[in-house]
Amino acid sequence: MTLDLDFVRAQFPAFSEPSLQGQAFFENAGGSYACGAVIDRLTRFYRQRKVQPYSAYEASRLGGEEMDEARTRLSAMLGVARDELSFGPSTTQNTYVLAQAFRQWMSPGEAIVVTNQDHEANSGPWRRLADDGIEIREWQIDPDSGRLNPEDLEDLLDEKVRLVSFPHCSNVVGEINPVIEITAIAHAAGAFVCVDGVSYAPHGFPNVGELGPDIYLFSSYKTYGPHQGIMVIRRALGDMLPNQGHHFNGGTLYKRFTPAGPDHAQVAACAGMADYVDALAGHHGGGDLDPAGRAALAHDLMRAHEVEILQPLLDAVKSRNAVRLLGPSDAEHRAPTVALALNRPAEPVAAKLAEYGINCGGGDFYAHRPLEAMGVDPEQGVLRLSFVHYTSRAEVDQLLNALDDVL
Repeated sequence: MTLDLDFVRAQFPAFSEPSLQGQAFFENAGGSYACGAVIDRLTRFYRQRKVQPYSAYEASRLGGEEMDEARTRLSAMLGVARDELSFGPSTTQNTYVLAQAFRQWMSPGEAIVVTNQDHEANSGPWRRLADDGIEIREWQIDPDSGRLNPEDLEDLLDEKVRLVSFPHCSNVVGEINPVIEITAIAHAAGAFVCVDGVSYAPHGFPNVGELGPDIYLFSSYKTYGPHQGIMVIRRALGDMLPNQGHHFNGGTLYKRFTPAGPDHAQVAACAGMADYVDALAGHHGGGDLDPAGRAALAHDLMRAHEVEILQPLLDAVKSRNAVRLLGPSDAEHRAPTVALALNRPAEPVAAKLAEYGINCGGGDFYAHRPLEAMGVDPEQGVLRLSFVHYTSRAEVDQLLNALDDVL
């Protein structure tokens, strides 16, 4: 089945915004356009429900119901229980709170495995636990390909390891890691698993229940929604870790790891992401599927379109002189987040591309560790060209023509 791109783009007000006409958006890894359903829900909440939720009067009752709707529908899409999904101000902060829970739960001499493929959000908080006597073991990428080899992980595991933390895919390498395989290896050694899905989820909401990790994190502002961090913690682990919320909320799983009160409006607006997935699946004949099935159909439609228009970009850059493509050159094995190491600083190149209507970024993207591991100077950075399923082939052609002129 082919993605109906006209239908998709009609769901995003940015594509009818006069000030954005002629601009090709290639910085989606930093944050996507918001879909109309999210914008409508956020606007309605601020107009009609901007009161303390969960009281008996109508505005308050409806506000609370909309917040509950977001949790209920997103958890069903992700294949997990409703109370296993919680919201926080960002993925970085959610990870930091989780690290504090593990710090209290673990004993000195026990170990956590992290990678040097990660964005700093899913690496730094865990590494800081070394100050409390926790051993940090680094699962290292191949310096040429940027790949994580699951066989290398097995050499790091023993009875001391309590957690293995890794990305679904890196925000500069782009290769999609085999989450099911890695999770099985870690679980067989008795370790829990934390997956950073920030760079993967924009390309199709995953079925976390089928993938199997104990923690899965992503950011709704990269999945067409408001600026929130979404965190799945499976009950077996969530009940075991010390409560990080108010003491009287310790018995509610989705409140145990959110020390601050939630942003009511943004939580409610996250239901708009489910609206969009349902509309997309329904338009393509999947309206009778259950929520996880609709999400799976949307995922496959998104990925197929992305792979089709990504391959010409990879083919065009992989053999250029003075350009190094980070990660795989096969679109089937990566997300459309394409980082290019140049023979000059990347930020001025991104600025030059803006003159051609190409909106992209240059820099380190908080990925100092993988860049350094692959021999790329973070100060020079990389040119990052990232898109999602609403990107058109014509926009990729616009990008390729601009790259010809600028590079």
